[in-house]
Amino acid sequence: MTVVVVMGVSGSGKTTVGTALAEALGVAYAEADSFHPKANIEKMTAGTPLTDEDRWPWLDAIAGWIREHDESGGVVTSSALKRRYRDVLRGGGDVWFVHLHGPREVIAQRLSGRSGHFMPPSLLDSQFADLEPLADDERGVVLDVTESPEQLVQQALDALP
Repeated sequence: MTVVVVMGVSGSGKTTVGTALAEALGVAYAEADSFHPKANIEKMTAGTPLTDEDRWPWLDAIAGWIREHDESGGVVTSSALKRRYRDVLRGGGDVWFVHLHGPREVIAQRLSGRSGHFMPPSLLDSQFADLEPLADDERGVVLDVTESPEQLVQQALDALP
């Protein structure tokens, strides 16, 4: 069965869409932030972007979760900004991506209104700089974050293989 990775920059709606999608599919859900080592969270909280080296253990942990849910299916969030990050996640099993993408201004506005999250709005530009959109040979769909969460979930469900 497929594991869906809901990807995008911080503030794109991964948690909202991911939880609703998992509920609609009746599968397990995991939040990528829970896989970060404490050092990564401290670094981001301080406003310092993560490096590739910081991200490898986090991506390996998410890939492990994907491996555990490869037969039963699941939904997990991950920024999955670069293709090589997505390659690590694909190493966990049958993966299909839902890329939540939209205008920087819309996402920045969402981030500025969010509270209780360690990711400061000041890191948004670094995420957009790292973002490599899904390539034609990567399984998944790109959805516009200006749509409602309900519309995004339905679009994802309609596009699932």
